[in-house]
Amino acid sequence: MRWQSALAIYLLFWVLSAFLVLPFGMRTAEEAGQPHVPGQAESAPVQFAPGRIALRTTIVSVVLFGVFYLNYIYGWLTPENLDFFS
Repeated sequence: MRWQSALAIYLLFWVLSAFLVLPFGMRTAEEAGQPHVPGQAESAPVQFAPGRIALRTTIVSVVLFGVFYLNYIYGWLTPENLDFFS
């Protein structure tokens, strides 16, 4: 696998991981016991910490990409293993 392909696949894992990690640890104003800001969505987080989310996303994406790359090298799961209809 070329490094450009590996980087593109890692970035896809990073974006996927961001969507997986984003809801964890978020608290709404109601959950935090703070007053609701007029015009704000009820589901809006009280404190948004992009650095913490980026760190968590990076950790999850490194693990997922590591499993993907090891499978690429060692061939644990191949398309032939996933052919359920033949």
